[in-house]
Amino acid sequence: MGVKDNVNVPNLDRVFFWDFDIDAMDFNKAYKTIIARIVERGGQQEIDEIIRFYGYEKVVTAIRDEIYFLPNYGIEKALKFFPEIKREEMYCYLNRKDKPYHWI
Repeated sequence: MGVKDNVNVPNLDRVFFWDFDIDAMDFNKAYKTIIARIVERGGQQEIDEIIRFYGYEKVVTAIRDEIYFLPNYGIEKALKFFPEIKREEMYCYLNRKDKPYHWI
């Protein structure tokens, strides 16, 4: 069952948002959180729904430039869902905590 039967919210299963008060959520303001959660935990159907709701460009821009954290497996899933995004362009990849650092 979807979040709400309303065109003003994405039709996503509540299970993805177990830790949020979904009925009080502003899906337009929380787009980075929603997109990150779906990329990390969703499948093709959920990706298609966030693209329908937010638009392809907004989803790609959020994944590439705005989401500050995705686990490594989330980054891999994002690259499979959106092959035009390069790992080295992803803000969450460039700023991950497990990357090697060069010390002077």
